[in-house]
Amino acid sequence: MYAQNAYKTYKNNSVNYASREQLLLMLLEGAVKFAKIGRQGLLDKDIKRAHENIVKTQDIFYELMVTLDVEKGGEWAVSLMSIYEYITRRLVDANMKKDISILEEIIPLIEEVKDTWEQAYKISKMNK
Repeated sequence: MYAQNAYKTYKNNSVNYASREQLLLMLLEGAVKFAKIGRQGLLDKDIKRAHENIVKTQDIFYELMVTLDVEKGGEWAVSLMSIYEYITRRLVDANMKKDISILEEIIPLIEEVKDTWEQAYKISKMNK
């Protein structure tokens, strides 16, 4: 019981005190995790688990799209928005069709987005 409360407190504090960049990375780590759980749900024929986790992944990308400042980010942000839109479209397709192959296609893309943001975060920390 104590360990659970300590972990919950730690998780809450890590979110409450995280920088904007760290929150972005947490979201993307969650997106990778939920997409993989969704894929496993489809493999296991657990449609409810698959659906819930694919929707969680979609919600993360909708949040990323809402918070992406295309005006400030210029051409780079417009390209990133296109990637986010593609991922969300494919997630909807995967969920509607219950198609594992679509998740197999986009999970590496989600991981690549996460890795890109991780690299950008590291570079920004070195330049401070």
